[in-house]
Amino acid sequence: MLGCQPVNTPIEEGLELCVESNQVSTDKGRYRRLVGRLMYLAYTRPDLAYALSVVSQYMHNPREQHMNVVMRILRYLKNAPRKGILFTKNVDHHNIEVYTDVDWVGTVDDRRSTSSYFTFVGGNLVTWKSKKQNVVARSSAEAEFRSMTLGLCEALWLRLLLQDLGYLSRQPIRLFCDNKAACDIVHNLIQHDRTKHVEVDRFFIKEKLDDKIVELSKI
Repeated sequence: MLGCQPVNTPIEEGLELCVESNQVSTDKGRYRRLVGRLMYLAYTRPDLAYALSVVSQYMHNPREQHMNVVMRILRYLKNAPRKGILFTKNVDHHNIEVYTDVDWVGTVDDRRSTSSYFTFVGGNLVTWKSKKQNVVARSSAEAEFRSMTLGLCEALWLRLLLQDLGYLSRQPIRLFCDNKAACDIVHNLIQHDRTKHVEVDRFFIKEKLDDKIVELSKI
């Protein structure tokens, strides 16, 4: 890989991987070793989280197209070998922000969505996750609700952790979401039939908004 052509992103935009029996098989041992080492590296490289959540789904029976994605991740690392997490001093170290997003029905094999969140404390990135949802979402707003709930739970845990350390913050957690429909439904007091199946997540987020614990922003 020393002479490979570097790329700017760890995974192609809009790429859809799947398991097809007619595709060429690849070395399972090599595939698993590479993905395992990359997952270890991801502890300090959050930019790899989504790409690794995708390729790790095919550890049991990897194909050539899956190995090509792993090779692309390595090419991306060559393009940015010195990237990592930088912590800076910030007087507003009580401020907690969480950004959530979702890849709606992005998995071809089962059409499940992938939730992602990044949490910041005092402007510094501290935790992140990219995880496939357990059930199929019937709308992008439904998928976004689950992603928002996942990120909010992480932010609430960070808030409690800061309190245990003696840092009592009276500032609301800032929750950012890029789905306008999801934001509108949270603020809407009227319950519709199309949102009944996500009412638990909806009321959980709405309760935190009403208690001024969370502040929701559209990005």
